[in-house]
Amino acid sequence: MTTLSIDTGDLDVIKEYAATGLISDATTNPLFVSQAGLSGDPRYVAFVDEAVAYAKAKGGSMDQEDRVNLAIDRLAVNLGKEIADLVQGYVSTEVDIRESFDIETSVSRARRIIAMYEELGVPRERVLIKLAATWEGIKAAEILEKEGITCNLTLVFGFAQAVACAQAGVRLISPFPGRILDWHKNNGGAPSYEPSEDPGVVTVRRIYNYYKKYGHERTICMPASWRPSRGQGYETDELVALAGVDRMTIPPPLLEKLADSKDPLPRLLSPETAASACTDGELCGGSITEKDFRMLMTADVCTATKLAEGINAFVAETEKLRAALLSKF
Repeated sequence: MTTLSIDTGDLDVIKEYAATGLISDATTNPLFVSQAGLSGDPRYVAFVDEAVAYAKAKGGSMDQEDRVNLAIDRLAVNLGKEIADLVQGYVSTEVDIRESFDIETSVSRARRIIAMYEELGVPRERVLIKLAATWEGIKAAEILEKEGITCNLTLVFGFAQAVACAQAGVRLISPFPGRILDWHKNNGGAPSYEPSEDPGVVTVRRIYNYYKKYGHERTICMPASWRPSRGQGYETDELVALAGVDRMTIPPPLLEKLADSKDPLPRLLSPETAASACTDGELCGGSITEKDFRMLMTADVCTATKLAEGINAFVAETEKLRAALLSKF
């Protein structure tokens, strides 16, 4: 029903699950890269040492800050290359989250990441460049997609983000149903929901149905970040409620719970029923402008709030890694 990706930077865990044949892709984020860089594990220490040596060798004319940024990109690629050797499908690698509002720099850093992957023998077709789904991130992805660099737009919390991504020709989006649920529970919503009525599930289902109805077949909907709709003890609620969505990226503990479950798992989303289930008209006549996007984001307090929180959290992790790498120059 759904292609599964594993959401972790732990190489041993990825290897274990890849061997089962049940997952084909892997996603990383700034937290995983930071954890790898700071872990002290000899394998990851080697990745860091190589990244620093690479930046020193290649960044001779750069100032120190740019050399550190080069090392950050190289470390992410080193981790991604190791993951690519373990899984058969996509590996997602994120552009520095601090560039989420800079189109030109995001494009430049993405091209550099792809070039490093290709130097290491990983073709660009296997790499998804992750960008935050800001207006600038979406526009950067639009440029990259035209160059054959496929993108994963992350930190998607709202319908407008998803539609703008599809209109830009983005290959994949990662909506976060669990964090959408968090916001609603903390802002006047119910303390728990039936899975089908979970606000995060409703948002992802709406996106999926819209994509199928309006011909956005190229853009994959891959939800990430999960919560129990009904509370503790129901950790797989959102996963089960979205069975049939294009892809999911799932952390190892939830993969284990799915594997252990003997409960029925009916398909609830399908291309055959999606169009008729969609009640949305084509948003902004099929062409969202920057003005449209910013107005829609301003009106959607959940999306605006969670996007800012997500960016800030990943910036904090990147700054930890930056400080650690800076000490090696």
